[in-house]
Amino acid sequence: MQFADLNLNKPLLRALEDLGLTTPTSIQEKIFPAVMSGKDLAGIARTGTGKTFAYLLPLLRMWTFSKDKLPQILVLVPTRELVMQVVESVKALTPYMSFDVVGVYGGVNMKTQAAELFNGCDMVVATPGRFTDLSAAGVLKVKNIRKLVIDEFDMMLDLGFRPQLNLIFDKIPEKRQNLLFSATISEEVEDLIHDIFRSPEVIEDADTGTPLENIRQKAYAVPNFRTKINLLELLLANDEEMKKNLVFVAQKSAADLLHQELKDRGIDSVEIIHSNKSQNYRFRAIKEFTEGTVKTLISTDIGSRGLDIRGITHVVNMDVPEEKHDYIHRIGRTGRGESFGTAISLVSPREEEAFGEIEAMYGLQLDRIPLPPYIEIEEQLMPFETEREEIILPRVKRDKEVGPAFHEKLEKNKKVNKRRDIQAEKKLKYGKAYRKNM
Repeated sequence: MQFADLNLNKPLLRALEDLGLTTPTSIQEKIFPAVMSGKDLAGIARTGTGKTFAYLLPLLRMWTFSKDKLPQILVLVPTRELVMQVVESVKALTPYMSFDVVGVYGGVNMKTQAAELFNGCDMVVATPGRFTDLSAAGVLKVKNIRKLVIDEFDMMLDLGFRPQLNLIFDKIPEKRQNLLFSATISEEVEDLIHDIFRSPEVIEDADTGTPLENIRQKAYAVPNFRTKINLLELLLANDEEMKKNLVFVAQKSAADLLHQELKDRGIDSVEIIHSNKSQNYRFRAIKEFTEGTVKTLISTDIGSRGLDIRGITHVVNMDVPEEKHDYIHRIGRTGRGESFGTAISLVSPREEEAFGEIEAMYGLQLDRIPLPPYIEIEEQLMPFETEREEIILPRVKRDKEVGPAFHEKLEKNKKVNKRRDIQAEKKLKYGKAYRKNM
């Protein structure tokens, strides 16, 4: 099937042609008619399958022009990066349409976003927290919203957004079409579908949550984090295929250390993003990485589902993610569409068990590549690499005859309330009684 075979109008087909897209992905092909039918829908699809366009295309096809310019479509996403990426996707699809989209998210001045909303728009893309703030302030008008999209719902649950979602469900019109998208289906996903959806259609893409066939996966056995830095430096300096690299580190402190170490060692084409970095810093780093000015981007798991950047050749896992599903979200940043990519995992002995569970979950059996003989093996461990040992205090031996729980206080510690004769004290000190001036 081609995009031309779908019920798309000319402006959307022209935009897709400009983007060089002719063939819909599996999830796009399945979801388009379901959304067009007006039904509530839950789409379960692994990362990198094109689910953003999957819901945008039918929603934009059904949109009708309105003079009052109040938003008709609300898209909720968990991170600021995803807000910007959905907004960019909308703009890429609507150059031949009179369609306005506004993205709102926390961490920046709300007045600027309020001014954009005041000018009117057809779609709002928002993080849940900022949406509730703007709505409570009366800046964001919700009475015309007829389409609700909740994207990356499983990540929203991980970030604790369920209370804000409940407030939003109560705030926006009850008569609406609900669309939910998640990389995994869980009990909480099923609960939400049951609570707010009306006879939803559930569309699960083939091989949901399984590794992409066009990603080559490799694993190195590395003793500790500092040796991992040495190996990454070696790979970046010598592997010519590593042209656009996304490096994942679970902890912000470890990511900062890695960034500084690579800089100190002369690898200048490297940037970093995590939640402690300012929004402007993160946007600039992502922009430079997207445009190719920066060759390597270090990220915490904020980017495992928050980055949709074409042309990433390599994903490097500096550690094994705590959540097993995050492994697929991480490596899914490469090998997107019809391109090929490589995922490299650096596994320490203390991570072997966790990585083995990931391999079992996804039917993998990766050989551990031995380290090059000339690499420097570090001995110093990072604080997060040391296992905390349980401290067992010795039991205190007590005599069989145990005394009473309360004992008499020492004489000097006993409090006795005494009535003071102030006049006598003053006479003794000054030779006469002290009297206040009347």
